[in-house]
Amino acid sequence: MSKPAAASRPGPPAAPGDHKERLRQSLPAAVELLRTRQAGLIGAVEIEEYVALNWLEWHGGTLRVTVTGSNVCAQIASSRRQ
Repeated sequence: MSKPAAASRPGPPAAPGDHKERLRQSLPAAVELLRTRQAGLIGAVEIEEYVALNWLEWHGGTLRVTVTGSNVCAQIASSRRQ
């Protein structure tokens, strides 16, 4: 029997910092979807992760950006301008 190709084997799991950075970079797009009332386009898993990071919160059945989430977006915008 032959061994399966290396490409078919799962790779090492992403480092937690890499995952958080990916979420951080995608937060402004999620915030824009909230602003334009298209929250349904944000994945449920991403919403859970943003809430766990305290970047988004549920308020009366509505998802909104927290102060922390606003600060993260401001940091990203600032770093993109430099």
